[in-house]
Amino acid sequence: MRPIGGYFELELAQRNSYHPNAIALNTGRNCLEYILRVRGYSRVYIPYYTCDVILEPFKKLGINYTFYHINLNLEIGDDITLGANEALLYTNYFGFKQDYTATLVSKYGKQLIVDNTQAFFAKPFAGIDTFYTCRKFFGVADGAYLYCDQLLDMELEQDHSWNRMDYLLKRIDLSPEDGYADFQSNELLLSNLPIRRMSALTERIMASIDYDSVAQHRRDNYIILDDSLRSTNNIELPLTDEAIPMVYPYLTEDSDLRQKLIDNKIFVAKYWPNVQEWTNSIDSVESFFTNKLLPLPVDQRYGTDEWIKLKHLLNHESCTHRWHRNSNSYC
Repeated sequence: MRPIGGYFELELAQRNSYHPNAIALNTGRNCLEYILRVRGYSRVYIPYYTCDVILEPFKKLGINYTFYHINLNLEIGDDITLGANEALLYTNYFGFKQDYTATLVSKYGKQLIVDNTQAFFAKPFAGIDTFYTCRKFFGVADGAYLYCDQLLDMELEQDHSWNRMDYLLKRIDLSPEDGYADFQSNELLLSNLPIRRMSALTERIMASIDYDSVAQHRRDNYIILDDSLRSTNNIELPLTDEAIPMVYPYLTEDSDLRQKLIDNKIFVAKYWPNVQEWTNSIDSVESFFTNKLLPLPVDQRYGTDEWIKLKHLLNHESCTHRWHRNSNSYC
């Protein structure tokens, strides 16, 4: 019986999950581990341009992996032929590569694994193993969704999130800077977790979100930035009718701009510091993206006042170094 009375819990609206038919787990990397366990692949091809935590389930399970390059359109740059017990992992970068992912579904079928951790709102393709994470889009400490038509033959305990919430609460009550150390600690807490069901707290928070409003805010914010920055942006990622962007990818040769933004309390992530070490080259496409691409925030927290500030800071001389999409090179 549900307890009645006593002190109140955190007040959260009661709506619905955006992925009600998915398997709700605790982390995105554990969604991938789930897939690797049930499919039994001997080797998986993975992009150089991805976060290093993606290797965690491969190392845990002792499964071979081979890196592949992407091109300047964020599409596969190598000619990959899969063996009978192999798979290919592709990232739907920034939520803009859904149409290209569809071509990979046609080519590789069920041997494709779709990483939609940057594309929360992208619809899964029928029969294709696909996973999502919650933290890149919403204020939660963990949580992920998995579409897989084969169930793992093991009982999964439910995770708990109450001890991972400090940085989220401090950001509201204090400041982003005050919560950053806790954010970093939470990143470590998520490492090598066993596969568990999504916590009740994360489920409740995710069920409180107005997803239609979030999606519209992100699209509107992207359009505002693109109207101002398109002429100086060295990458073109058209906003299709279905795309809900994670960020505004701004590709620039201004090496000082990232720090300038951070100094003005506009926090811009770097995707991903491990890439240059993996590729062992500062001249690779992946290193170019890591060092030059600024993922500008377009999320649901922000509106007109923030864009005025951001556009003012970005009002700098257009760079003369532009990459050539047809030849997949840059200068």
